[in-house]
Amino acid sequence: MTETPRPPASISLPIDSDADLARIRQQVRQAATDLGFGLVQQTKLITAASELARNTLVHGGGGVMEITRLDEGHRTGLRLCFVDHGPGIRDVELAMTDGYTSGGGLGLGLSGSRRLVHEFALDTEPGRGTTVTVVAWASGVPAPRSGAGSFRPGAG
Repeated sequence: MTETPRPPASISLPIDSDADLARIRQQVRQAATDLGFGLVQQTKLITAASELARNTLVHGGGGVMEITRLDEGHRTGLRLCFVDHGPGIRDVELAMTDGYTSGGGLGLGLSGSRRLVHEFALDTEPGRGTTVTVVAWASGVPAPRSGAGSFRPGAG
């Protein structure tokens, strides 16, 4: 019996242009779909990835995103790591404040991304660049609600 080859556990994608931002969104969507993320979970993760990739490009001068499949016991997830070698963030507390922007945007990139994922880590130092790592876990199929007309996947 032959096994179907699994995709690589980790891939790295460049962030050097607006076209790369589109590729990152597509890659994150595909990986999340493959792992069984629900539509809302996919949307949250893609939104966070889009914001963090844009920050990497605009504020960090470009960099890379590494996407890694996580298997931890009974759960699966994705870790996205955004790395740049730009100027770093001088005031992390201020940068994580809702509404703060250094580039004329809405000021929801870092703080908004943090709220959209299960785990968020920021490593930065002025003059050394920035690494933002986020993790999102795929939740299982929700339990059916009681009562008439409840939906059960695969039923019917």
